Amino acid sequence: MPDSIMFQEDAFVVLEPNQPEQLLTPEELLEKLKAILATRQDDLPRDLQKFASVEEQAQYLMETSCDLDVEPGQYLQWYVVRLEK
Repeated sequence: MPDSIMFQEDAFVVLEPNQPEQLLTPEELLEKLKAILATRQDDLPRDLQKFASVEEQAQYLMETSCDLDVEPGQYLQWYVVRLEK
């Protein structure tokens, strides 16, 4: 049986082109994803089209992926990190 600590999300390291890496809380990453997805409702990845709200889209993306192509040559990547052992 997996230890529940394996599924804790303390923070996310977020990478964007030409930007320093950022350390965001899950709530901050969710807000960032929502802002990006809100501007792309006519051009969503296929797996996000089944969700009616931007909130649901962002939550699904945060839980199941680690990157998003924002536009050609631009992307957003995120990785879960635990701040304490």
